[in-house]
Amino acid sequence: QVQLVESGGGLVQPGGSLRLSCAASGFSFSRAAMSWYRQAPGKERELVASISSTGGTTNYADSIKGRFTISRDNYKNTVYLQMNSLRPEDTAVYYCNAKYRGPGAYDYWGQGTQVTVSS
Repeated sequence: QVQLVESGGGLVQPGGSLRLSCAASGFSFSRAAMSWYRQAPGKERELVASISSTGGTTNYADSIKGRFTISRDNYKNTVYLQMNSLRPEDTAVYYCNAKYRGPGAYDYWGQGTQVTVSS
């Protein structure tokens, strides 16, 4: 059974930090490119950050560059999103995504974790 379980969301004041985690099981995590997306109320889901299967390549949305860092631990089957200098506009539900485009391709989503930045 494939599972992507996000955790670490919550309420934080502007300027604060949170670390999101996404624990994966039921598929070959080390093959998958992993990404974090977010969706704010009334807006489309957007890509926040992605990391290659080996962790050697990362990409970030312009809106979060220099503030967020994506990383992964292929021994723990977990991907992380360290979020610093949080702003009210970062408020959204954050989703973990696993994607593999080779033979037996797959595209899995977690259930999401709420991040609220407010004073």
